[in-house]
Amino acid sequence: MMEFVSFDAKNKTLSLKRGNIPKPAEDEVLVRVAYSGICGSDLHVLAGNFPCKEDAPFTPGHEFVGTIEAIGSGVKTFKVGDKVAVDPNSGCGICKFCHNGNYHYCLRGGIHNTIGIFRNGGWSTHTLVPESQTFLIPEGVELQQAALSEPLSCLAHGWDIINPVTVGSNILLLGAGIIGLLWASILHLHGIRKTVTVSEPQDKRREMAKNLNLGYSTKSPQDLKENEYDLAIDCSGSGPAIESALQLLGPGGRLCCFGIANPKTKISVEPFQLYKKELKILGVNINPYTFPRGLSLVQAMADRYLSYEKLGIKVFELSEYEEAVTALKNGEISKAVFKLC
Repeated sequence: MMEFVSFDAKNKTLSLKRGNIPKPAEDEVLVRVAYSGICGSDLHVLAGNFPCKEDAPFTPGHEFVGTIEAIGSGVKTFKVGDKVAVDPNSGCGICKFCHNGNYHYCLRGGIHNTIGIFRNGGWSTHTLVPESQTFLIPEGVELQQAALSEPLSCLAHGWDIINPVTVGSNILLLGAGIIGLLWASILHLHGIRKTVTVSEPQDKRREMAKNLNLGYSTKSPQDLKENEYDLAIDCSGSGPAIESALQLLGPGGRLCCFGIANPKTKISVEPFQLYKKELKILGVNINPYTFPRGLSLVQAMADRYLSYEKLGIKVFELSEYEEAVTALKNGEISKAVFKLC
């Protein structure tokens, strides 16, 4: 038997259930989940503010790693016992976006068919995953740290979009949740020193940013100065934070909208300021073809940057799903991760 958390989108309820362990189809592997994260987008899903499967209950969790327990008859790449990470995103492979290498725009794939949002995900002891979305974890990488490979793969896509980022650029990170802390770590990994400011309204999360010991400045939003930054990366999805970021950018500045906002959020923009300062607004959508780089980032960052304690990540049992969601929602922690074995 397996244990899993089920979400009913119609009445917005979570429940812990037990059921039979499924058997993999020809092109699938059965993953015995070891660690599975709760993402900010999961909170949007649970609140009914993000598209998800609505015609039947499903198991959330799009960030997870584990060990292969069974394989389908057509699987050639993996064997039972392999430690793997899962890319929850894929495309249909047929539409013009997929053929142009942009499956994250796919109307049948991308965020419209994500494991853990439209298909059963990793808040479960066992999960079926297509072979094509399964990746071998490099030797020496701990499963606990590999659980961060999916968000890091999204940061890898964001890194491509914001580059070039030159040493000496004044950079503002808005929000010190897990994404803001990972962005701070990525910038430091790439040699950006001293010129990064982390803006966060909550005292506890500012302390989390300081605990990374990166030498970056941490400030409350009201302490920021206008026209001071070359690049702002919003990790909060907050409309007011995004609006303020445009005012804080200097001439030639760029705003990267990385955090996922409520789909109903709106911001006010002054086109004259866009014209006057030649500002650029950049969006980042999931992780097209960057999952292997997410695993490489885990490998490169593990010892220096990916301590759960420093990042403010707390581990929960699956049965503690209510406490985990509440702690993350209240900002008591930067991220919750389920340990399932």
